[in-house]
Amino acid sequence: MEIDTQIKMFNDVFAPKTGEKILFLIDKPHDDIKDSNVWKGRREMAFEWYTVFKKMGEENQFSVDILEYPATGIHNSPIPKKILQEAFKSNLVLAMTEYSATSSLASIRNNKDVNIRVASMPMIEKRMEETALKADYAEVASYAMAIEKMLNNAVGADISFSTGDHLYLDLRNRTALSDKGDCSKPGQFINFPSGESCKVPYEATSDEIDEYGESKTEGVLPAHYNNEIVRFEVKNNKVVNVLGDNKKAEEMKRFFEENDTHRNIAELGIGCNPNAVITGNILEDEKVGLHIAYGMSAHLGGKVDSDMHQDICYSKGLPVEGTTVTLNNSDGSKTELIKDSMLRYELLK
Repeated sequence: MEIDTQIKMFNDVFAPKTGEKILFLIDKPHDDIKDSNVWKGRREMAFEWYTVFKKMGEENQFSVDILEYPATGIHNSPIPKKILQEAFKSNLVLAMTEYSATSSLASIRNNKDVNIRVASMPMIEKRMEETALKADYAEVASYAMAIEKMLNNAVGADISFSTGDHLYLDLRNRTALSDKGDCSKPGQFINFPSGESCKVPYEATSDEIDEYGESKTEGVLPAHYNNEIVRFEVKNNKVVNVLGDNKKAEEMKRFFEENDTHRNIAELGIGCNPNAVITGNILEDEKVGLHIAYGMSAHLGGKVDSDMHQDICYSKGLPVEGTTVTLNNSDGSKTELIKDSMLRYELLK
């Protein structure tokens, strides 16, 4: 991306202002958390962006700093408190990390008591400047808001997978969120590159179950790991069993047994960035179409806190695809939002 285009993107999305403090966060390998060429490239990208922001700051009188911390090794595991405290002293935080810091930083979302906005960019790659980062973000915002409205009108979602599995998600009693690619105002939080809307399935926590009953989320959620298919049997919005006789299935059984919050089905996400491409990088893959997560949901408006949040992507071209997503609407009608593993953009215009 040429520097003029890069500066335009920074101004359009982040709108840095005179007198503000901008902070870049990067995580670093250590001990058993090994480095990689992609990770090195991300740190180089962060320093490149930092340099451009620094030059912009000299012209527009805002300050720019960069802060490193030891990588957590797990996506959405809490980042060090000292780092979080420094981040919350800033006006704009750009987290260009290997391991997602989203759950730690997302607490600022719509918080009127803070003058902070955050862009979380776990696993961002330089090549994305020519794909998802190059999107028309006015168009992306329009699509994301249309999906947000649909999700808020939905009480459930029927999902079919290319493996032949089916899952029903109970979407009652929760409010959808959209990531439109706008990080210009205090309290805003985006995943960048942006372009998705999501809704937390109803979890039937103790304070709700008497009024609304158990969650109707039920079925089988398939997942692909290094040429192995593992199936998660789901009931009452929790993974209750792991189906499969391979090593990964045994590993996932232990994973869910060690912490009950890991079992929570945490998110239904629909990506809507037309420039995003499938590469195996979750940050961009999830902006293409369907993704479902387990673990923490509190940072998305749900009720379950956890030490992790893990997305699984199901867009066309991935080993397991979400072939159809049909929303069951509050008025009894149905909307087929995803067909043949692809988002139906014509419904969003």
